[in-house]
Amino acid sequence: MRVLNDRREIAAAEGTELGVSEWVQVTQERINFFADATGDRQWIHIDSERATEGPFGKTVAHGYLTLSLLPFLSAQVFAFAGDVARVNYGINRVRFVTAVVVDSKVRKRVEVLKVRDMAKGQQVTLRHTIEIKGSDKPACVAETVTLLMDADS
Repeated sequence: MRVLNDRREIAAAEGTELGVSEWVQVTQERINFFADATGDRQWIHIDSERATEGPFGKTVAHGYLTLSLLPFLSAQVFAFAGDVARVNYGINRVRFVTAVVVDSKVRKRVEVLKVRDMAKGQQVTLRHTIEIKGSDKPACVAETVTLLMDADS
């Protein structure tokens, strides 16, 4: 795991890849939990029998389930050290390129696109690419913006 210790190290990481997470399996149980939590119980996600005749031949993870894995997978790749408050500022762009079929394994690759100094911290734009084991195309590409706010401000 890469640790970025201060503003200087964070700024120096602009334009670099921070790393890649471990593979994690997307099980039917995880898909069902997400369906229960969100109320999105569409058959392509939870009805294994019906899904065999659907467009993917099996159930698939919700796109937003894939997106929700970003924090979990990020914790394996990098950390911002020091006494900073991390605040999700927004998402510039998200694309769900390829469906994540049940029992697929996914991992995340993360790059620092841009770092902007602010009076009370930094704004960091990251590109997250969720890869599917054995697939040439990613499941998801998302560009997020995080504010790192100095705690003493």
